[in-house]
Amino acid sequence: MPDAERTLPETVRAAPASAQWQARLSLGFMHDGPRTTLTRRAHEGPLVVQRPLYPEGERVCQCIIVHPPGGIAGGDELRLDVDVGPDAHAQLTTPGAAKWYRSLGNRALSRASFRIASRAILEWLPQGTIVFNGALADAEYRVDCASDAAFFGWDVVCLGRTAAAERFAQGQWRQRFEIWRDGVLIWNERAILEADAGVLASPVGLNDCAVFGTFVTMSSAVDTVVDRAALDACRALMPTQGDVTVTRLPSILVARYRGDSSEAAHAYFVALWSLIRPLVTGRAAVPPRIWRT
Repeated sequence: MPDAERTLPETVRAAPASAQWQARLSLGFMHDGPRTTLTRRAHEGPLVVQRPLYPEGERVCQCIIVHPPGGIAGGDELRLDVDVGPDAHAQLTTPGAAKWYRSLGNRALSRASFRIASRAILEWLPQGTIVFNGALADAEYRVDCASDAAFFGWDVVCLGRTAAAERFAQGQWRQRFEIWRDGVLIWNERAILEADAGVLASPVGLNDCAVFGTFVTMSSAVDTVVDRAALDACRALMPTQGDVTVTRLPSILVARYRGDSSEAAHAYFVALWSLIRPLVTGRAAVPPRIWRT
């Protein structure tokens, strides 16, 4: 690893001395010859990134985002800001599922802002979210990209700790996901899930399932490389448990999962990503090693 990268300056400020964490992580990636380099890394509070990895060679810079407290409590605010410069290719993942704890009244917030420049690629591949019974949580994503950029992203949400037979009987989960291309909003999704709302049990909602997820690929290449045969191949993929659907929109491919297994949802999205990524980027999908630890 070059000395300049080992000594990358890092801006750190102490977290506030309170029971509520206010954390922010800002990352910048630039294309330098054949290499994508992490050129900016600044954090405030307990949200950090491990050193850059290159499991696919120099072209793709992989970073693992870590939240040392291990969970998000009422009143916590986590903010992630990522800039991917022209021609750069960044891949972000996490070491495990994010946990949203029961709240005593304060809401918790996680907000991610991604900016993707011309011909750049960003992959946001977290390992999932567990929403504890009684949580009051807001998760927000905003993607701003150039018309010739590409984005891959997913999220798998589990309402309640199903491994401990816990149901999501109290609380609220709010989610917002926007994609803007050249300043125009092309994807806009809102979800407000109350623990006692009928949509959790309704067949047109979650149908009493504890796990749901969304996979999104955004690229102008979707309109050409995801032809009928590729779309049929995507729809032929099936999880080991749960229901799925795949929809192709202008420049966007969307897949959804509904079931009772976070593991099945994650494996399904990985299989879909493995099929779509080579079509859009020309690169085979290489799963991050952290997923196997």
